[in-house]
Amino acid sequence: MAVGQMTSTWDEFVTGFRLLGRGFARYGRSPGLLFLGMIPAVISLLLLGVAWFFLFLYIDDLAAAATWFADDWSSTWRRVVRFGAGAGILAVGVLLSVISYTALTLLIGDSFYEVISERIETELGGTPGETDLPWYRTFFKNLADSIRLILLGIAFAVPLFLLGFVPVVGQTVVPVLNAIVGGWLIAVELTGIPFNRRGLRLKDRRQMLRAHRPLALGFGIPVFLLLLIPLAAIVVVPAAVVGSTLLTRRVLGLSTEEQPHAADTATR
Repeated sequence: MAVGQMTSTWDEFVTGFRLLGRGFARYGRSPGLLFLGMIPAVISLLLLGVAWFFLFLYIDDLAAAATWFADDWSSTWRRVVRFGAGAGILAVGVLLSVISYTALTLLIGDSFYEVISERIETELGGTPGETDLPWYRTFFKNLADSIRLILLGIAFAVPLFLLGFVPVVGQTVVPVLNAIVGGWLIAVELTGIPFNRRGLRLKDRRQMLRAHRPLALGFGIPVFLLLLIPLAAIVVVPAAVVGSTLLTRRVLGLSTEEQPHAADTATR
């Protein structure tokens, strides 16, 4: 890869990170949006917390079940293999829980986050190509898209789980791959709201984001990492919805800077 291309890729990655930062800044300036966006995030966090409680409670049993072939091995090697299995299960759990948490939060708070995203776009000059469909016309399509992304996450989780058995690699390389894969899927998931408002479905946004992969990863990887902090997730998703709106506009070649006249209209 040429130096100029590497620089451009890095610049795109940093721009994605900055869009997330601007999302936090815009979200934090509006107390009304702050409260509105936290409601579905809290509900999803409680549900996910129950799932993690049972995962930690039964992690040893799950690791033993996954390594049934090692039952007759020496205690040392059996512990090593089951430690790797436990690490793999936790890695898979992290990836799937973050993706599922985001999908569940967006589904529960679809109407909340639609309001937030639309208000941001109004301040930035409006939504070219907007389709005005009621929520019940889009809910099941959005649900189908979320399920597809979760299934895609499961497909990635299988090789990551197997890599967890490899000493050193399972504890070093796997977490990095987890963040990259999770960051990509999170970026695709979160941009669903502004893309769907334009009548663009999962296939469309995957294709468009793929053309701006460093930008999408620069946005998605930090979101993925922040969602690993349980209580932080309550404000991360709503702020990331704002950031994903900015990301979508960037990908579509639209302005991400506030338009004075549009801002006046939004506050009326």
